[in-house]
Amino acid sequence: MADFSSLTARGLVVLGCGKMGGALLKGWLAGGLSPAAVWVIDPQPSAWLAGLTREGLHLNAPLPGAPAVCLIAVKPQMMDEALPQLAELGGGRTLMLSIAAGTPIRRLEAEFGTDTPVIRAMPNTPAAIGRGISALAGNAAAGEAEMRLAETLMRAVGRTVRLESEAQMDAVTAVSGSGPAYVFHLIECLAAAGAEQGLPEALAMELARAMVAGAGALADTAEETPEQLRINVTSPGGTTAAALAHLMDEETGLCQLMRRAVAAATARGRELAG
Repeated sequence: MADFSSLTARGLVVLGCGKMGGALLKGWLAGGLSPAAVWVIDPQPSAWLAGLTREGLHLNAPLPGAPAVCLIAVKPQMMDEALPQLAELGGGRTLMLSIAAGTPIRRLEAEFGTDTPVIRAMPNTPAAIGRGISALAGNAAAGEAEMRLAETLMRAVGRTVRLESEAQMDAVTAVSGSGPAYVFHLIECLAAAGAEQGLPEALAMELARAMVAGAGALADTAEETPEQLRINVTSPGGTTAAALAHLMDEETGLCQLMRRAVAAATARGRELAG
């Protein structure tokens, strides 16, 4: 079990408990955190969340004076309305852990003060099944103890990595934050291509989904690099080589397309951050 002693003693506040906030909360509760140590602010709580009040969870109730952590998990467009509810938590005693995409650390410092430890984390949707990856970056007030606490919390839904600076966050968002959508679209395209070659649509989709899931798991656990795994599958002059001749074309292949896609997502992230 994770060490949630500071949270148990001082409390944890969750601002917004939708899909990602809910996934994190489920992971913390499964890891031993008591519902009685959690305060949730959510205008439209789920039935699951409301049910936790019977176990002591505080829902839309007055906040503790100086909770150990406040998770900010609302959509960026809701920040101006939501953050003032946390004004009393500024001043440095509470770690602000934000998973709000497109909201820079400076925006939170403007609300809570530069003496408040702020850590920005970018998880992704596989967190819903405990297979996510979260990148973290903190401000000057966030020391090693705060970073370790944030990592402990984010590991409830997968692995974590630390960034050298927040400036890398837009690229992280483009690769791992938005990345699941690229893979889901790959499944769609591969299934459609299989159907064009005569497979029933349902069968083509089953094959594509299982293949991507299996290949991803292999890439994640194998000692070989993805490049070597690709080589292992590719027999000279065979069917895979015929396909890769198109996918690896220097001008029109997947690598060039992915570079443009990631660059576009990175640029958009910078625009949203202002």
